[in-house]
Amino acid sequence: MIVRDKILVVEDELTISNLIRTILTANGYEVITAVKGSEALSMISSHCPELIVLDLGLPDMDGVELIRSVRSWTNLPIIVVSARSYDRDKVQALDLGADDYLTKPFSSAELLARVRVAIRHTRMGAPDSAHVHSGKFTAGNLTIDYDKHQVLVDGKNCHLTQNEYKIVALLARYAGRVLTYDFLLQELWGPQNQGGNQILRVNMANIRRKIEKNPAEPQYIFTEVGVGYRMVEGDS
Repeated sequence: MIVRDKILVVEDELTISNLIRTILTANGYEVITAVKGSEALSMISSHCPELIVLDLGLPDMDGVELIRSVRSWTNLPIIVVSARSYDRDKVQALDLGADDYLTKPFSSAELLARVRVAIRHTRMGAPDSAHVHSGKFTAGNLTIDYDKHQVLVDGKNCHLTQNEYKIVALLARYAGRVLTYDFLLQELWGPQNQGGNQILRVNMANIRRKIEKNPAEPQYIFTEVGVGYRMVEGDS
């Protein structure tokens, strides 16, 4: 008997809920649905899904409150799929513990890619556990050698500065997931940082100049405008 990953879709618009269910079911996932936040909380406990796909505009509570509640007792991955496109909504959801954020309308390919990343991270446990064993992260022609503290493209050392290396290494630990500016700043420079997002932008411009063939069309590190950065998912 094949055990399929179970996904809870929390969406009160029937057409959207049915669309997501159809996409996921056609690709081998088991799907259960809820239309209210309170119903979703009950189903999380009783059905133990591997992933939540969550709309923020629920009839009985705001989706961010559901994220806050879920995060108080479990690390179950959450992908927000919402019509809210303002940066502040994305940042709030991600900072509260959502693993990813897709804005409606979305493509089926993008939804499935984000689902695969979130479930894979659950299988791996700690975000960097695979890298601890291998000592390397690889995505296409990009390689991060954690033992040597080097980033290579096509086998050639990109000669990143210490700060540039730290940024790339941290993004790779969470490859496929959006890391907000605040998260990156806290992790890399601590709460005393006074440079704001500018320090990230300057470093990122230098990083892209060194690792990307065309910095204007990056292959490895993507900007989620107004929110943060995302490293491409690593090779299996």
